[in-house]
Amino acid sequence: MTRINPNVLQARPYQAGKPTSELAREYGLNEASIIKLASNENPLGMSPRAKTNATLAIETSWLYPDPNGFDLKHTLAERCDVSPKNITLGNGSNDLLELVASISLAPGRSSVYSQYAFTVYAQATLRAGAQGIAVPARDYGHDLDAMAAAVRDDTSVVFISNPNNPTGTYLEPASIERFIKGVPSDVLIVLDEAYNEYLPDTLRYDSIAWVKTYPNLVVMRTFSKAYGLAGLRVGYAISSPEVCDFLNRVRPAFNVSNVAQAAAIGALEDTEFCETTFHMNLAGLAQLEAGFTALSIPYVKSYGNFILACFGEAAADVNQHLLKRGVIVRPVANYGLPQWLRISVGLPEQNAALLSHLNELQKKAQ
Repeated sequence: MTRINPNVLQARPYQAGKPTSELAREYGLNEASIIKLASNENPLGMSPRAKTNATLAIETSWLYPDPNGFDLKHTLAERCDVSPKNITLGNGSNDLLELVASISLAPGRSSVYSQYAFTVYAQATLRAGAQGIAVPARDYGHDLDAMAAAVRDDTSVVFISNPNNPTGTYLEPASIERFIKGVPSDVLIVLDEAYNEYLPDTLRYDSIAWVKTYPNLVVMRTFSKAYGLAGLRVGYAISSPEVCDFLNRVRPAFNVSNVAQAAAIGALEDTEFCETTFHMNLAGLAQLEAGFTALSIPYVKSYGNFILACFGEAAADVNQHLLKRGVIVRPVANYGLPQWLRISVGLPEQNAALLSHLNELQKKAQ
């Protein structure tokens, strides 16, 4: 056999949500009628301004994109009140997580992350040849005290997701900052805020300001969720200039396309679309919570754009029932949650259709 890196032999491909085209082929369904509630995408699509920018950028796609992302970095710098020297662009936040692993992890080193946290933390650690330390969750979320205790002399990075995917749990900012203060200053702390835009003002906190106080902190955000650019793949990290320099040493050239950069600028400027997205998601969460309560389906209180719901031993059957009716949700057995399904917030009529199918299934079981 070809000599493959032994760490790669242990790795498993990322399990993405089932594409609508695949489900249409499997069950002979009309793809246009399929409801996808599996990948935490924005059901409103991308903003009109982002779409206009992307369309214009296609005209110059025969040229390589700006490898340094000058315009997007300066737009982000103004929005986040940092210097462009604090910003690293990525092909989605997944790319940035891999870059962090590249600069901090190696054989003989370890990373710390929570049980039920984003699977890429473990996968990036494995690919770097390091040891991942999964700390048992508390109430399906991060136990920061236990995570602090799990940091060893060989630990070089800690991953924290807030809100957390796939469970939707939320950490109070005071507890996060207390954790940062307690971790050795030579350990990188990644604060993954992919779902930050879904938090109400009362729960928002200025994590980016912390970067100026704690140079070992890396704050990550993405345009894939609330901004509706999942297919264009663009994310960004805010860190100290020193960490940013290291990330850019290993960052692939041209990792963010010109179309993605242009669309991201448009998305940032389209504040009306962001506001609409926020309110639609808040109403959708309430709609699903009320529906699950009426159907006596346990769920974890979510602060993202999805809900983790428990169906017990029937979870796999429920998933199949929904697939046959053209509704895609996300099984999370690979996260150690075989009795649960993660369900993205859709449009009001999509949420209603999901609840109707679940109600139908319950009546059949009675």
